[in-house]
Amino acid sequence: MMASAPHSAIHPDLKQLTPQQAHAFLEENKEAAFIDIRMELEHFFVGHPPRVENISWQDYPDFEINEDFLKEISNVAKKDKPIVLICRSGHRSIDAGNFLLENGFTLVYNVLEGFEGDRDEHHHRSSINGWRFHGLPWVQC
Repeated sequence: MMASAPHSAIHPDLKQLTPQQAHAFLEENKEAAFIDIRMELEHFFVGHPPRVENISWQDYPDFEINEDFLKEISNVAKKDKPIVLICRSGHRSIDAGNFLLENGFTLVYNVLEGFEGDRDEHHHRSSINGWRFHGLPWVQC
């Protein structure tokens, strides 16, 4: 297993989109892969945007990098087509995006703020920013 790594610097080719820009981009680019890289538990129980595929970058209980991540991404995305990554707050998706760019993917986008956004002064998410905060479509299982 690959060891988990701290958040990296942003790769110069990793494109950044606000949640609103990401939603518009996905509406205009139906061929783009939309990947939720959060853990499966987060994806199902917290909620997720419609049309998103869940491929965990890290997983519970040890939060190690998913050693099959590249293979799983390759099953749903092409190296020369757009890939939009979303996580909880826009940080893990930076690491995953850097990894994809380093492994030959060329059009990788990170959703700034993520699905739940940053924590407020009470440590609550979805109250300052993020996909849900902005009223973009989402579902919960």
